[in-house]
Amino acid sequence: MNSVEKPLVYVILGAAGSGRREVLCDLIEGGLGEDARPAVMLAAAEPAAEIDAKLPAVSRWTWTLAGTIEADLPAGATHVFFVTDGRRSPVDQMEAFKAWVEMKPAEIARVYTVINCQLAEKHPALRAWYEACVHFSDVALLNRREGVGNKWMSDFRAFFADQFVPCLFELVKVGRVKNPPLILEPQARRMTHIFDDELEWFVVDEEGVEDDGSDAKDGEEEEVQVAREEDPYFARDAAGRRAKRIVEIAELLPKVDGASAAETT
Repeated sequence: MNSVEKPLVYVILGAAGSGRREVLCDLIEGGLGEDARPAVMLAAAEPAAEIDAKLPAVSRWTWTLAGTIEADLPAGATHVFFVTDGRRSPVDQMEAFKAWVEMKPAEIARVYTVINCQLAEKHPALRAWYEACVHFSDVALLNRREGVGNKWMSDFRAFFADQFVPCLFELVKVGRVKNPPLILEPQARRMTHIFDDELEWFVVDEEGVEDDGSDAKDGEEEEVQVAREEDPYFARDAAGRRAKRIVEIAELLPKVDGASAAETT
């Protein structure tokens, strides 16, 4: 079992209404041992739902005006499940989460994306949104598949397979995964390197472009700068905007009011 002093932290990405809490209940119930002490951290913006009563030790994390995460790790937990805001950019949240978790006595286990296949089929622009999520994820869980065409499902999976994405893709059936312990196994399969202990450093020229030294003349000493590898989704252009842009997920989701608590996130 993992040490209480350094709990395993799992991140759950996905759009609101994807069934993330339902899947999370299955993972906790079917994948953790009796001696585990799990806790769930929900985004404060996520509406309450009846299924919350089935989740252990639920607390809320908040998104500050400065774009940072404010929350304490649940005391005594061995496994912490951090559920993101399903109406905000996964890129912004992963960048903020990285800064937050680095300040905590915790160990990153895995990042999941719960994919709402019905929503993704309806809105082709979401392909790039889910591509961003998968970039940060070790496991992608294909949920809400009822009524989704076989061709769309095949094309969607082939899109990532053709890019040799290491993320594991698994089907969800009636809120359950086939092998919860396998899904919870803290083995990294993500494209991103933001949680790696050692990030690659490289030489750049005066304009910040990677320099392999081929332009230097024989016997000439070249002044160089060293830069740390940056995740492509965190990169910004000269105007300060994300270099890789994705759709605003909130624009494609039903409006939220107090009566929407029935959705299972």
